[in-house]
Amino acid sequence: MNRFKNFVEWNAFGVCSAIGARMGIATSKIRQYFIYASVLTMGSPIIIYMALAFLRNIRKYIWAAKRNPWYYL
Repeated sequence: MNRFKNFVEWNAFGVCSAIGARMGIATSKIRQYFIYASVLTMGSPIIIYMALAFLRNIRKYIWAAKRNPWYYL
C-alpha cells in the first residue's frame, strides 16, 4: 500500500509537491486548497494544474537534453 501511495504522490500530485517544496508549505494543504478551489469554481483550476504539469514535464526533458552530449550531433 505504501508503494502505491508513493507512486500516486509522485506521478499524480507532482505539481502540488513541487509547489509545496518550493514555497515551504505542506503538500497536503496545497492539495486541500486545490480541491476546494476546483469545487467552488466548477473545475477551472484543473486547467491550470494540467498546464503546470505539462511545463514541469517539459522542463525535465529540456534538462535531460542539456546533459546529453549526443543530443546536439
